[in-house]
Amino acid sequence: MNQPPEPATLGILIAAGAVSLLGFGHRSIMDALIFNPYRILQRHQYHRLITSGFLHADLSHLLFNGLSLYWFGNSLEKDYGLPLLLTVFFSSMIGGNLLSLLLHWNQRDYLALGASGGVCGVIFASIFLIASGSIYILPIPVAIPMPVYAVLFVLISVFGISAGKDNIGHDAHLGGAIVGLLVTTGFHPEIIEKKPQLYAIIMVLSLAAFLFLAFWSRKRPEHRSH
Repeated sequence: MNQPPEPATLGILIAAGAVSLLGFGHRSIMDALIFNPYRILQRHQYHRLITSGFLHADLSHLLFNGLSLYWFGNSLEKDYGLPLLLTVFFSSMIGGNLLSLLLHWNQRDYLALGASGGVCGVIFASIFLIASGSIYILPIPVAIPMPVYAVLFVLISVFGISAGKDNIGHDAHLGGAIVGLLVTTGFHPEIIEKKPQLYAIIMVLSLAAFLFLAFWSRKRPEHRSH
C-alpha cells in the first residue's frame, strides 16, 4: 500500500507514537496511563481503558501495531469513512480492555499496554468488509486465507489466555476483535449475508470462548500481590 494515511488513521498513528515515546522516557507517564485492574476498579481511574492503548512496550511493539493499523485501517477509512474507523478502533480498544478487566480483576499487579485490541477490531472489520485474499503472519512463511485467519485467531487467543505462558495480551486481542466485528455489523448488517458461514462460525466460537474463559477465570488460583 503506497497511498498516504487517511485523517483518522494518521491521527491515531501520531497520537500512539507521541504517547509511546513520552512513556519510554518518563516512568511517571507510563504509570499514569497503563492498564491496571486495581487502579481502574478501586481508584476509579477509568481513563486507563483508553490511554493504555496509546502506550507501547518498545519501538518494535509500536512499529508492529502502527503498520497493522496503517495496512488495514487506512483502507477501511478510505472505503467506509472516518466514523466507522474511529468507532471500531476505540470501541474495540475499550472492549478488549474490559475483557482483560473481567479476567484479571483480582490481580493487583497486572499491567497491560498497546493498541492491539483496537487494531484487532479494525482487522476483523476489514476481513468482513474488504478483504477476500490472504494475510501474512510472521514467522509463518506462507499466506493464510482471511477466513482461516479469523477462525485461527479466536482459537489461538483462547489457548493463549488459558496457557498464560507468554507476554501477549490475548484477552485484549480477542475482546477487541469480537467487539470490532459487532460494531461493524451495526454499521453494515449486510456482512452477515455476504459471509454467513464465516460469521456464524466466528460468533459460535466467540460465545464458546467467553463461556470457557468465564469458567476458567473462576477456577484458576487467585493472584496475590507481594
